[in-house]
Amino acid sequence: MAIQKNSVVTLHYKMFDANEQLIDETEQPIVYLHGGYDGIFPLVEEALHGKEVGDTVDVQLAPDDAFGEQNPELVRIESVDVFPVEVEVGMMFEADDPETGDVWVYRVTDVADGKAVVDGNHPLAGMKIHFQATVEDVRDATEEEIAHGHVHGEHGHHH
Repeated sequence: MAIQKNSVVTLHYKMFDANEQLIDETEQPIVYLHGGYDGIFPLVEEALHGKEVGDTVDVQLAPDDAFGEQNPELVRIESVDVFPVEVEVGMMFEADDPETGDVWVYRVTDVADGKAVVDGNHPLAGMKIHFQATVEDVRDATEEEIAHGHVHGEHGHHH
Protein backbone atom coordinates (compact mmCIF):
# COMPACT_ATOMS: atom_id res chain seq x y z
CA MET A 1 0.00 0.00 0.00
CA ALA A 2 1.49 3.31 -1.06
CA ILE A 3 1.50 6.39 1.16
CA GLN A 4 -1.13 8.89 0.03
CA LYS A 5 -3.25 11.67 1.52
CA ASN A 6 -4.92 10.40 4.71
CA SER A 7 -2.54 7.48 5.15
CA VAL A 8 -1.35 6.80 8.68
CA VAL A 9 2.40 6.32 8.37
CA THR A 10 4.67 4.64 10.90
CA LEU A 11 8.37 5.26 10.46
CA HIS A 12 11.78 5.16 12.05
CA TYR A 13 14.10 8.09 11.41
CA LYS A 14 17.61 9.35 11.99
CA MET A 15 18.62 13.01 11.84
CA PHE A 16 22.17 14.12 11.20
CA ASP A 17 23.78 17.58 11.32
CA ALA A 18 25.80 19.14 8.49
CA ASN A 19 28.86 17.13 9.63
CA GLU A 20 26.86 13.86 9.44
CA GLN A 21 26.89 13.55 13.25
CA LEU A 22 23.80 11.71 14.51
CA ILE A 23 21.67 14.17 16.52
CA ASP A 24 18.42 12.24 16.92
CA GLU A 25 16.92 8.87 16.11
CA THR A 26 13.77 7.00 16.97
CA GLU A 27 13.71 4.33 19.63
CA GLN A 28 9.96 3.89 19.18
CA PRO A 29 8.66 4.62 15.68
CA ILE A 30 6.76 7.82 15.08
CA VAL A 31 3.27 7.76 13.60
CA TYR A 32 1.76 10.65 11.68
CA LEU A 33 -1.20 11.45 9.45
CA HIS A 34 0.02 12.05 5.88
CA GLY A 35 -1.38 14.80 3.70
CA GLY A 36 -0.50 18.27 4.93
CA TYR A 37 -1.53 17.99 8.59
CA ASP A 38 1.81 19.36 9.87
CA GLY A 39 2.70 15.98 11.37
CA ILE A 40 6.18 15.96 9.86
CA PHE A 41 8.48 18.33 7.92
CA PRO A 42 6.75 19.15 4.58
CA LEU A 43 9.80 18.19 2.46
CA VAL A 44 10.03 14.82 4.23
CA GLU A 45 6.30 14.29 3.70
CA GLU A 46 6.78 15.09 0.00
CA ALA A 47 9.59 12.52 -0.25
CA LEU A 48 7.47 9.88 1.54
CA HIS A 49 4.45 10.34 -0.75
CA GLY A 50 3.93 7.17 -2.81
CA LYS A 51 6.41 5.11 -0.77
CA GLU A 52 5.56 1.70 0.69
CA VAL A 53 6.56 -0.39 3.70
CA GLY A 54 10.32 -0.98 3.68
CA ASP A 55 11.06 2.04 1.46
CA THR A 56 13.51 4.67 2.66
CA VAL A 57 13.83 8.40 2.08
CA ASP A 58 16.91 10.57 2.42
CA VAL A 59 16.24 14.33 2.57
CA GLN A 60 18.51 17.33 3.09
CA LEU A 61 16.67 20.09 4.96
CA ALA A 62 17.74 23.73 5.06
CA PRO A 63 16.99 25.49 8.38
CA ASP A 64 13.78 26.98 6.92
CA ASP A 65 12.59 23.45 6.02
CA ALA A 66 13.39 22.05 9.47
CA PHE A 67 13.52 23.97 12.79
CA GLY A 68 13.79 27.50 11.39
CA GLU A 69 16.54 30.10 11.53
CA GLN A 70 17.99 31.40 14.79
CA ASN A 71 15.96 34.41 15.95
CA PRO A 72 18.22 36.76 17.94
CA GLU A 73 15.16 38.36 19.58
CA LEU A 74 14.51 35.05 21.38
CA VAL A 75 17.84 35.26 23.22
CA ARG A 76 17.54 37.25 26.43
CA ILE A 77 19.65 38.08 29.45
CA GLU A 78 17.77 37.92 32.75
CA SER A 79 18.81 38.45 36.35
CA VAL A 80 18.98 35.11 38.18
CA ASP A 81 16.66 36.71 40.75
CA VAL A 82 13.67 36.33 38.41
CA PHE A 83 13.89 32.52 38.47
CA PRO A 84 12.14 30.45 41.14
CA VAL A 85 15.12 28.09 41.49
CA GLU A 86 18.89 28.23 41.27
CA VAL A 87 19.56 28.43 37.55
CA GLU A 88 21.88 26.02 35.74
CA VAL A 89 22.86 25.72 32.08
CA GLY A 90 20.52 23.33 30.26
CA MET A 91 17.45 24.08 32.38
CA MET A 92 14.22 24.78 30.50
CA PHE A 93 11.59 27.33 31.47
CA GLU A 94 8.22 28.19 29.96
CA ALA A 95 7.27 31.83 29.55
CA ASP A 96 4.08 33.41 28.26
CA ASP A 97 4.35 35.98 25.49
CA PRO A 98 2.28 38.91 26.84
CA GLU A 99 1.34 40.09 23.33
CA THR A 100 0.24 36.79 21.73
CA GLY A 101 -0.38 34.57 24.74
CA ASP A 102 1.89 31.95 23.16
CA VAL A 103 4.01 29.84 25.47
CA TRP A 104 7.72 29.91 24.67
CA VAL A 105 10.19 27.38 26.01
CA TYR A 106 13.50 28.98 26.95
CA ARG A 107 16.72 27.05 27.48
CA VAL A 108 19.39 28.42 29.80
CA THR A 109 22.61 28.61 27.75
CA ASP A 110 24.90 30.51 30.13
CA VAL A 111 24.99 31.70 33.74
CA ALA A 112 27.51 34.26 34.98
CA ASP A 113 27.72 37.24 37.34
CA GLY A 114 24.13 36.95 38.57
CA LYS A 115 22.74 36.86 35.03
CA ALA A 116 21.35 34.01 32.94
CA VAL A 117 21.26 33.85 29.15
CA VAL A 118 18.03 32.20 27.99
CA ASP A 119 17.33 31.13 24.42
CA GLY A 120 13.81 30.56 23.06
CA ASN A 121 15.04 29.15 19.75
CA HIS A 122 14.64 25.42 19.08
CA PRO A 123 17.96 23.72 20.00
CA LEU A 124 18.32 22.71 16.32
CA ALA A 125 17.34 26.12 14.88
CA GLY A 126 19.69 27.43 12.23
CA MET A 127 20.95 23.94 11.40
CA LYS A 128 20.88 22.04 8.14
CA ILE A 129 19.42 18.62 8.84
CA HIS A 130 20.01 15.37 6.96
CA PHE A 131 16.86 13.29 7.54
CA GLN A 132 16.71 9.55 6.79
CA ALA A 133 13.58 7.50 7.37
CA THR A 134 12.33 3.96 6.77
CA VAL A 135 8.63 3.25 6.35
CA GLU A 136 7.50 0.61 8.84
CA ASP A 137 3.74 0.60 8.29
CA VAL A 138 1.05 2.30 6.19
CA ARG A 139 -2.71 2.14 6.78
CA ASP A 140 -5.76 4.17 5.90
CA ALA A 141 -6.74 6.77 8.48
CA THR A 142 -10.12 6.50 10.18
CA GLU A 143 -12.74 9.16 9.51
CA GLU A 144 -12.22 10.42 13.08
CA GLU A 145 -8.44 10.76 12.57
CA ILE A 146 -9.01 12.70 9.34
CA ALA A 147 -11.56 14.96 11.06
CA HIS A 148 -9.17 15.65 13.95
CA GLY A 149 -6.10 15.98 11.71
CA HIS A 150 -3.95 13.53 13.68
CA VAL A 151 -3.48 9.86 14.53
CA HIS A 152 -5.25 8.19 17.45
CA GLY A 153 -4.29 5.05 19.38
CA GLU A 154 -0.88 3.55 20.06
CA HIS A 155 2.00 6.02 19.42
CA GLY A 156 -0.59 8.52 18.21
CA HIS A 157 -2.29 11.46 19.88
CA HIS A 158 -4.77 10.88 22.68
CA HIS A 159 -7.45 13.25 23.94
